[in-house]
Amino acid sequence: MGPRKDTKLLDHDDPGAAPGQFALVDIRLPVALTFAGLVGGLLAGIAGALLGAPDWVGAIAGLVGGLWLRALQMTIIPLVAALLVLGLVQMIMAARVGTAARRMLAVMVAVQLAGGAFTALFMPALLDAFPVPAGASAFLAQGSAGDVGEVPGVLDFFATLVSPNVVAAAAETAMLPLTIFFVMFAVAITRLPDGQGERMLGFFQALGNAMLLIIGWVLAVAPVGVFALAYGVGVQSGGGAFAALGHYVLTVTAMGTFILVLAYAVAAVLGRVGLVRFAGAVLPAQAVALSTQSSLASLPAMLDSARRLGLRPATAEFVLPLAVVIFRATSAAMNLAVVYYIAALAGIAIPPAIAIAGIFIASLISLSAVSLPGSISFVVSIGPIALAMGVPVEPLALLVAVEMLPDLMRTLGNVTMNVAVTSAVDRSSRAGSGSS
Repeated sequence: MGPRKDTKLLDHDDPGAAPGQFALVDIRLPVALTFAGLVGGLLAGIAGALLGAPDWVGAIAGLVGGLWLRALQMTIIPLVAALLVLGLVQMIMAARVGTAARRMLAVMVAVQLAGGAFTALFMPALLDAFPVPAGASAFLAQGSAGDVGEVPGVLDFFATLVSPNVVAAAAETAMLPLTIFFVMFAVAITRLPDGQGERMLGFFQALGNAMLLIIGWVLAVAPVGVFALAYGVGVQSGGGAFAALGHYVLTVTAMGTFILVLAYAVAAVLGRVGLVRFAGAVLPAQAVALSTQSSLASLPAMLDSARRLGLRPATAEFVLPLAVVIFRATSAAMNLAVVYYIAALAGIAIPPAIAIAGIFIASLISLSAVSLPGSISFVVSIGPIALAMGVPVEPLALLVAVEMLPDLMRTLGNVTMNVAVTSAVDRSSRAGSGSS
């Protein structure tokens, strides 16, 4: 299996792009080689520990892995800024199209908030019932375990919602005030005269593309960086690292399962579609989703599912392509689940106020971030949530190597929810127009 090549900005699971958002960029994501680098690094670390490898081997591996990790982190703030502004402007413009778009966006927001709230409530309970395997804390990169962001108290948390200096906030990676600032900035752009608004959007499009090129170069050497980081994990945790990865994949995927189940509920309650009928109609689209791991590639099958459900072509042909571009139903739930897992690795307890902030940021980034290749989206979407909640981001550099496995649930849940939301919008539109 060769490198995965994505030539545009895509959805979390897609190799295509939203038209008119970014220029073409050439990004090669060596997914299989990165996974091989993870496994090879763990095995090399285990062997090094058993055979008594000299300390300088671990020191060199730590240096290489640390440099790669910092290179990955340095693009997060500017890229998130570009994605938030462009994505929010896109959503505001979509809401102006008409009633159907507003209904769709309302359901999307509700789904993301519900997914985030479910994870905030049940992920800690799941990790209490099935604790993180012993030795998994080695996935905290060297230096991060003792330098975990402090979780603020409730009053301190509210005091940090607004920063008097956005540049200082960026320097301190204070994601919550930065997120609030860029939300206001995006709304302000939509109120500017046409010429000024277009120039501002052009700047953020160029910024986003430049950051994507840089992060693409960094990810091109991901197998080397991941191997170096995994070596240190293998030395410290031994074979327990593989058990930890399996545990991580299962628990994060469980949170995505909630969105899959919720899709059937949305179709039944809001779309007034029988569960058996919906399940049969959406099955071909689900099969394409699992085989391609791409919502974009599943679009023709989703349109066919809408036809099988008797949804109006005008509704399906409007909602489904737009949903593929801007709606990643599983993102808030599964991205927040990754953050809670890392918090468990670091021994961090998330208080309610911080959990609410996490839900807000996870939902906002999921709804506003334009489509990206999966490996980039994993770091860029989850990094800001972790930073805002005082959780270290270093483990993301290793967990991205196994993202291909939870990504199956992401794509399955996204595709199923897209069809469910289409049924809900169609039903609402029929009721609004008085048609049966």
